Amino acid sequence: MNPIAFYKCLSEDTRLKCLLLITLKGELCVCDLISALQLSQPKVSRHLAELRKCGILADNRRGKWVFYQIAQSLPEWAQEVLTLTTKANQAFLNECLVNLDNTSLDSATLTANCC
Repeated sequence: MNPIAFYKCLSEDTRLKCLLLITLKGELCVCDLISALQLSQPKVSRHLAELRKCGILADNRRGKWVFYQIAQSLPEWAQEVLTLTTKANQAFLNECLVNLDNTSLDSATLTANCC
């Protein structure tokens, strides 16, 4: 991955928040990101697809849910950028983290909110 492609993928607010949240949590389901970002499933999925296409994210289907994590093939320098950005910008993620923490993870909620 070259730096230009990497930074272009980070240049959109929703994609950046998704990446930083996934970096912080290690792995998140689409429904987690919908709750955290307070956005529709199609919009979140479109941004996640773009990040997969860029080679930054990998997905893992478990039943009907899709979980995302940082791609293992992402160069170390890019992983360090995401880690440092996440650590240095907690205020940027505060609202998303509050939304994520307030989400009930009972099966009824997951069934209603997940793809």
